[in-house]
Amino acid sequence: MTRRENSPPLSSDFLKPRRIALLASIAGVCIAALVADVNVNGPKTLGWIAPAAAAEAAPPGGFADLVARVKPAVVSVRVRIDNTAQMNNLDNNASPRQQGSPLDQFFRQFGFRDMPRLRHNMAAEGSGFFISADGYAVTNNHVINNAKTVQVITDDGRNLPAKVIGVDPNTDLALIKVDGHNFPFVKFADREPRTGDWVIAVGNPFGLGNTVTAGVVSARGRDIGSGPYDDFIQIDAPINKGNSGGPAFDINGNVIGVNTAIYSPSGGSVGIGFDIPADTAKMVVAQLKDHGHVTRGWIGVRVQSVTADIANSLGMKKAEGAIVDEPQANSPAAKAGIVAGDVITAVDGKDVKDSRNLARQIASIAPGTSVELAVFHNGENKTLSLTLGRLPDQRQASTGEQRGDATGNSTQRLGLTLAPASDVDGAGGRGVAVTAVDPDGPAASRGVKEGDVILDVAGHAVSTPADVRKQLAELRNEGKHTVLMRMKSGDGTKFVTVPLGNA
Repeated sequence: MTRRENSPPLSSDFLKPRRIALLASIAGVCIAALVADVNVNGPKTLGWIAPAAAAEAAPPGGFADLVARVKPAVVSVRVRIDNTAQMNNLDNNASPRQQGSPLDQFFRQFGFRDMPRLRHNMAAEGSGFFISADGYAVTNNHVINNAKTVQVITDDGRNLPAKVIGVDPNTDLALIKVDGHNFPFVKFADREPRTGDWVIAVGNPFGLGNTVTAGVVSARGRDIGSGPYDDFIQIDAPINKGNSGGPAFDINGNVIGVNTAIYSPSGGSVGIGFDIPADTAKMVVAQLKDHGHVTRGWIGVRVQSVTADIANSLGMKKAEGAIVDEPQANSPAAKAGIVAGDVITAVDGKDVKDSRNLARQIASIAPGTSVELAVFHNGENKTLSLTLGRLPDQRQASTGEQRGDATGNSTQRLGLTLAPASDVDGAGGRGVAVTAVDPDGPAASRGVKEGDVILDVAGHAVSTPADVRKQLAELRNEGKHTVLMRMKSGDGTKFVTVPLGNA
């Protein structure tokens, strides 16, 4: 395959979820069941493959010595799907590729979703790697999901049956086990890679067998919209369909990430791949090995990231943290005294960058653990202690002159027409309902729409348009340039900042 020389440049929205592809490669259609050539005796290479001495640059002779050490631990993972499975199920029917999800929509444009049911058994292949001498191996959930049988094909060509120990759709990781001993294995890295570090990917692209590519870490902390805990490492070492579940190594032979997705308009590598970080994989794999499933901490809040406007409205110095839209009733957060409008800025002393970072931090801590949350509350910093609950399965982290009367008040500079929520059918009995929005007004530009309900303005509960006018006037007198409002929109709540406008 060759890259088209005249392909258009990448646009700024190239990471839109619809363009992200999972990597499991369809190997073919099998009419009969796969036959395994089982040998429970391990290969001659024994034990952990020790990393090489640290190096800052590629060795003069390339990566051949490194590859020779780690390659025996990398395997192909072949699965057989029963005859009730559709083509799309070869990858995954759970997160991150649930029906209707962005990744599911991506696969539709390549025809996977619309394939008819097949009457034959189907085989698909991905990649994996041993993490212990007794046959535990890591791969992707979307590689083995819906599999009737799973086989591991080792670097020396042996076919070994494997059983699934556990899966975690939220991070797209799976742990499988091969009977035997003395398998060569690799370890996860103890430090996070830096942008620009060398990376070597090994896997089974397009079912071709173990293949090696090299590149660098292009970026970290990527959110590609595939799940609630996205924190991907972006690499430019070419990976393709079939590399799913394979390892990405640092220059010392330690696994820095698990290959799981690519950005690909064409279905092949364009040099942008995504890896699950080693820290995430270590936590998930440990729980899968011990319990067969993953349990995550939970505090029970709806949050959103603190923007510059929100920070300015609250008097915060930095636009960091997660602002609480609403604590859930009887949740650990509610019991600890967290209220709407509080900003969670740190967990056990570790800064919270945004809402997704908070979700990842809480989810990585075991339920029942006591944690300390740093909270910005009513202009002051305070610390709250709470005990984490268990994440429920279904959640597996401006002013100006006013005109009109109390039932149809037009807030001119915001571009809103308001009425008490109790006077508007379906708005509920609390807050002030938005009955009309000027499409050219500042509120509309921030996403406020007809039917939304303003619950509080600048931290003060409101029940009439007059309450809104009062709070806006006070903000204007204080010299504020934006107003922070908590609103009910649909079934949820959110914070919205709207410019106050000119005097």
